Amino acid sequence: MLELDIQIRSLPDSPGVYQYYDREDKILYVGKAKNLKKRVSSYFTKTHENGKTRVLVSKIARIEHIVVKTETDALLLENNLIKKYQPKYNVLLKDDKSYPWICIKKEAFPRVFMTRNIWKDGSEYFGPYTSVKTARALLALIKELYPLRTCAYNLSEENIQSGKYKVCLEYHIKNCKGACEGMQEESEYLADIREIRNIIKGNFKSSLKRFEKLMMEFADRAEFEEAQKIKEKIELLSSYQARSTVVHPSISNVDVYSIVSDRTYAYVNFLKMANGAIIQSHTVEIKKKLDESDQSLLELSVVELRERFRSTSREIYVPFRIDLGDEIKVTVPKQGDKKRIVELSTRNAKYFRLERLKQIQIVDPDRHTRRIMQQMQKDLRLTEEPRHIECFDNSNIQGTNPVAACVVFKDGKAAKSEYRHFNIKTVVGPDDYSSMEEVVHRRYKRLLEEDKDLPQLVVIDGGKGQLSSAVKSLDVLGLRGKIAIIGIAKRLEEIYYPEDPIPLYLDKKSETLKIIQQLRNEAHRFGINHHRNKRSKGALQTEMTQIPGIGEKTVVSLLKKFKSLKRIKNATFEDLEQLIGRDKALRITTHFQAEKNNKPES
Repeated sequence: MLELDIQIRSLPDSPGVYQYYDREDKILYVGKAKNLKKRVSSYFTKTHENGKTRVLVSKIARIEHIVVKTETDALLLENNLIKKYQPKYNVLLKDDKSYPWICIKKEAFPRVFMTRNIWKDGSEYFGPYTSVKTARALLALIKELYPLRTCAYNLSEENIQSGKYKVCLEYHIKNCKGACEGMQEESEYLADIREIRNIIKGNFKSSLKRFEKLMMEFADRAEFEEAQKIKEKIELLSSYQARSTVVHPSISNVDVYSIVSDRTYAYVNFLKMANGAIIQSHTVEIKKKLDESDQSLLELSVVELRERFRSTSREIYVPFRIDLGDEIKVTVPKQGDKKRIVELSTRNAKYFRLERLKQIQIVDPDRHTRRIMQQMQKDLRLTEEPRHIECFDNSNIQGTNPVAACVVFKDGKAAKSEYRHFNIKTVVGPDDYSSMEEVVHRRYKRLLEEDKDLPQLVVIDGGKGQLSSAVKSLDVLGLRGKIAIIGIAKRLEEIYYPEDPIPLYLDKKSETLKIIQQLRNEAHRFGINHHRNKRSKGALQTEMTQIPGIGEKTVVSLLKKFKSLKRIKNATFEDLEQLIGRDKALRITTHFQAEKNNKPES
């Protein structure tokens, strides 16, 4: 370790890229830094919460570094080295899809077509398009507007003059003007290509103006049929333009990036803006290897996506500040149209994440569960994943009919067959603390006796008092330290730990808190239902079941029919006889008549 320490101390205070190697000289990690010495030193001088980072540090045997002039250079170099070496602990923005491009071929009378291959022959390429449908729709629009050749002939001036080629069917159906026989000037054809280039870039203005001028010329010459054809082209072009998401005409040649992340994955959305319209959109999924920040992931993604989509934009919009050097202007919009376009990008990233989660739940349901369990383990500082959770709640009204409920969640979902009710046996009066102590003791004493699996986490509905009572029972049973236990207070949703006066506050939107709240609400609902049933049963026993010969089944039948005790009292003998028979009807009417006669006058 001394050798490694010397390497660290000798690092320069300059921007650059560092590489970590293990004892077998395999590359582990590539990173960038504004200050190499400070950044690398931080790995060895602080305690890392993330387990993967701790493992990485323990494996480092050798450090290499490359000094560069600026942080921008460091960012580019880092990206290239990651793609080249694919280190174990680096995130990789891999995408094996081959996206289509629109090509304007470098040749006389250039062809315009879709391709998935790029030739370095001076041709122009626009894209790539993440949707083939979009690329085909754009090409169909161009074909409708401009008669272009589709043949692969070499239309040099010599070949045209010599009459080497003859017009084909495309000419006769008016999809081509017959450039192969010299029926179209090259200058006219290139003017169309310039407008096509603008349309692909999202600028429709020049084409619209040209068509409008041409339409008026035909109209002035009374060539109304030709004017109508041009009018149809204007309508087609305007319709296509309207389908684009126009934000603001002044926003031109700008890239927009946003990021949404969870514990294991990040999702980066890219929007390309030109002439106020969105002309490209793409979202990538990044698997986290260490505890990378959103800032570092977004910086890496911006470099990768700009390279992949050959972006030349000198300005980008992002939701928070990132450092890309001096060559690219980074804007963090605070309000207006620019802010809304960043929010649109973020929304796209969120929708992509939801889609991926839905797909995972269908294809690999356990992966979704594992992710949630891992998140809960991290948030609640547990030693193992809480695959089996139990939650307790007390229920009573002014101390009457005290009951408790225990609900069970397995893999984050309710296991209703394992829910349990408890009638409080040893506690008199409204004593929530003693009641909680009793039910927790009874529950886990029974599980131990029956040799059943114990939960990884126990949740107590209540504050420090109820939690302390539950902990007493675990101590008596020798389960303290074997089962994690927490309390949740209703008012501010504080999470309490045994013997810790300072509560834990979870993010209100976190999945961990939502599951704990679901547990608490389910325990409350289950306990209340049991309490009501017990209270109703008690009410029945004190009223109707006192009548000799009248049992619970008869009472239930009467209540189903008449809905209340009052209606039963007011029912006629004939109605009662029809439902429960003559003997029982006589007993009930006699009882209630006697009760009425004995009632003192007001």
